[in-house]
Amino acid sequence: MKPFAIYVDSGANIPNDIRIARDIRVIPFHYIMDGREYPCFSEEMPFEETAKQFYDAMRAGAEAKTSLLTPAVFEEALRPALEEGRDVLLFTISSGVSGTFAQAQAAAKQLMQEFPARRVYALDSANASLGEGLIALRVADLRDLGESAETCAAWVREHAYEMNSFLTVEDLKYLRRSGRISRTVAIAGTLLNIKPILKADESENAKIVACGKARGRKKALGEIADIFAKRVVRPAGQTVAIAHGDCKEDAEYLASLLRAHGVEDIIIEYYDLCTGSHAGPGTVALFFWGQDRRAVLPEREKLSAAAPVTHKA
Repeated sequence: MKPFAIYVDSGANIPNDIRIARDIRVIPFHYIMDGREYPCFSEEMPFEETAKQFYDAMRAGAEAKTSLLTPAVFEEALRPALEEGRDVLLFTISSGVSGTFAQAQAAAKQLMQEFPARRVYALDSANASLGEGLIALRVADLRDLGESAETCAAWVREHAYEMNSFLTVEDLKYLRRSGRISRTVAIAGTLLNIKPILKADESENAKIVACGKARGRKKALGEIADIFAKRVVRPAGQTVAIAHGDCKEDAEYLASLLRAHGVEDIIIEYYDLCTGSHAGPGTVALFFWGQDRRAVLPEREKLSAAAPVTHKA
C-alpha cells in the first residue's frame, strides 16, 4: 500500500492508463447538456469516446454547463483512504478559475476532525487540465521515492508556478460566451482569422488570461512553441503534455514543433470537459515545467488588461 493517497479532480486530465499505473484517484466533475447531467469522467467509458461525443455535441450547437463539486462529494471520495490509515493529497483546478479549491478545503477540515490522526492536504494546482495533472504525477514520483505527504504538499506550494500553461482556441464564440471577450471582438477576430493565445497567470489565485494573438491557426501554434522554447527548463528531461478539444492533428503538429526543441516525452490527450466547456472544440493547450510564472515576464507576455476567464466548476 502506498504511504499516502493522491486524488485529483477530473480536470487534471491524466490519461487513464498513466493514472492507474501511478495509483492516482479521480473525483469527477459533472456537466449539464440538453437538460441532462453527465460525469466528466467515468471508469466505465473510455475518456476518448466521452470527449469525442462531448465536442461533437458542442460543434452541433449544444451548450455545456458545469457545476462545483461539493464538500460532501470530496468527503465521500476521500474517506476510504483515511479509513485505511493513509493521509491524503488532493489536487484541484486553480482557485482563480473555479471555487472547487474552497470546497476541497472545507472537506479537508471536516475530515481531519473526523480522523484526527490523519492529514488531508487540499492543494491549489494554480493550473487547469494537464497542468494540474503533471504536478500530481511529479508528486507521485516523490511519493514513490519515499517522501512524506507533508513534504510533498510543501513542494507543491513552492513549485506549482513552475508549471507553465499556454493555449489557443479555434472558435472565439466560446470565449465570448464565457465573458472573456466581447461580441464585437469575437466577430472582428473571426473575420480577421485572429487566434488568441492565453495562459495561466502568476497571480495568487491563478487565472486564464490573454497574453498574445496570431493570425491563423498554425501561426498561433508556432507562437506557443516559441514561448515554450523561451520558458522551458530541461526539455529533454521532462514529460510535456498537450490537450486538445478534438483536433488531434493540430496537437500532433504542435508536438512536432516541440520535438525540434529537444522534447522527447509528450502526452497527448483530449482536453478535459470541465475547462473544455468554456474554451470549446478546437482548443489546443500546452503544459510544461519552465520558468516560475511569478518571475518578471518579457514585455510581449505581460498580462492583457481584459478580464480573466472564470467559471463555476
